[in-house]
Amino acid sequence: MTPAIRYLQMSQIPFDSHSYHCEVSEDFGRHAADQLGLPAEVVYKTLLIHQEKQVVVAVIPVDCHLNLKEAAKAAGLKKVEMLKPADAERLTGYKVGGISPFAQKKKLPTLLDSRALAQEKILVSGGKRGLSVGLTPADLVRSLGATVAPIAE
Repeated sequence: MTPAIRYLQMSQIPFDSHSYHCEVSEDFGRHAADQLGLPAEVVYKTLLIHQEKQVVVAVIPVDCHLNLKEAAKAAGLKKVEMLKPADAERLTGYKVGGISPFAQKKKLPTLLDSRALAQEKILVSGGKRGLSVGLTPADLVRSLGATVAPIAE
């Protein structure tokens, strides 16, 4: 059981888990959508961005790219860049390809792309490669105090 699953259970957030065989070393999100037979617009990836020491989590659809300018604006920062994978792993406690927005080592501000609100349910990483959890966008926003903004393109 991952920290993300424990967090969801302890917080009594309704979710369902989806396991799949992960056999790639990049584009994990699109691979998850393909393996689970789900449209890419309901499967979301977790990215980390930063401005100096201020780190922010960005959750966007797997078929989109993060708009750094819009993400910075939504986070109230001037200019952000992607966090290096090794730094993301160290900061979250999860491996790249399995970084969940839930139960990271340090509580970080979270941004959710506004497209999520059009979905009844979205899938995000469950805390390891090959495991996703499905939940309502409203539950994700409420549990993480996430800011919803148009951050994907």
